[in-house]
Amino acid sequence: MYRIFSFLLLNLIILLISFKTFSSENKILFKINNQIITSIDLLDEINYLRSINKEFKNLEKNEIFEIAKQSLIREKIKEIELVKILKEVKIENEILDDLLISYFNKFGINSKNDLNNYFHDKNINPKLVENKITIEALWNQLIYSKFNQSVKINEEEIKKELKQKSKQKIFQLSEIFFNLKNDENLNKKFKLINKEIKEKGFSKAALSYSISDSSKNGGKIGWVKESVLSKQIKNQLELTTIGNFTNPLVVPGGFLILKVENIKLVENEINVEKEIQAIIKQKRNKQLNQFSNVYFNKIKKNIQINEL
Repeated sequence: MYRIFSFLLLNLIILLISFKTFSSENKILFKINNQIITSIDLLDEINYLRSINKEFKNLEKNEIFEIAKQSLIREKIKEIELVKILKEVKIENEILDDLLISYFNKFGINSKNDLNNYFHDKNINPKLVENKITIEALWNQLIYSKFNQSVKINEEEIKKELKQKSKQKIFQLSEIFFNLKNDENLNKKFKLINKEIKEKGFSKAALSYSISDSSKNGGKIGWVKESVLSKQIKNQLELTTIGNFTNPLVVPGGFLILKVENIKLVENEINVEKEIQAIIKQKRNKQLNQFSNVYFNKIKKNIQINEL
C-alpha cells in the first residue's frame, strides 16, 4: 500500500510541476507530531537541494522525492526538540547573516548582497534557508550544551604523536553514515549501498542512503588529518587506496563508510601548541557529531510520522 501511495503521490507531484499549477494545489503530505509538511515544502526542499548539490538533478525522480522527504523529516524532528527547550527558535540577525555567508562561501558568497543575488538566481526563498541554518545552529548548540562534558580527548597522546612525526597524512574523505531498521541486515544493506555506489557513484549513494547532514553535499567532509582519526578508522583508511571506500565501520549511532578521495603527506606545524589546539577542536567536533547522531536517533523513536 505504501509503495502504491508513494508512486501515485510522486506522479501527482510531477504532473503538477509540469503544468506549473502546484502552488495552487498545496496539500499536506506528512504529519510529524503536530508539524506538517506540504507539497510546497517538498518542492522548496527539492529546489534547495538542487542548488547546493549539482549531483541532485541527475537522480531518478523517486530518489529525489525520498531524499527531500527524509531531509525535511530530519529538520522537523530537530525543530520539535528545540521547541521543547527554547522559548523561541531564533538567533540574532547579525549572527544569522554571518552563518549564512560562511555556509555558502563555497559558492563564492562573501557578502549579504552576494547571498541575496544567489537566492534570486536559484529561485530560493531566503526565509526557508534562514530557517534551516537557524535550526542547525541551535541544534549544534543544544548538542554542545548536553554532551561537551562527555567529550574525551587525550591531550598527552596528541602531543606525543606530533613530536614523534615530522610529517603526517591528511585524507580527503566522503562519508555515508547509516543505521539499520529492526528488520534490516547489515550485509544486505551494505550490498544495496555498494550496488548504488558502483552504478551511480559515491556522492549519489550518499544522497540516497546517508542520514548525516553531509549527505546534502554528496557526503563530502573534506580534508582530515590522521592525528584526528580514531585508531580503528585510521587503520581502515591505511588499507584503502585513493578512489576506494571502506567496509562499514561501527561508530556511535550507526555505521560509517568512508571513501578516500585523495591523500597528502604534510609537514607538521612548527607551532606545536597551535596544532594541538586545532586537533583537539577537530576531535571534539567529531565526537559531538557522534553524540548528535545518537541523540537524534533516540528522540526520533518518540516521534510520530504519518503520511496523509
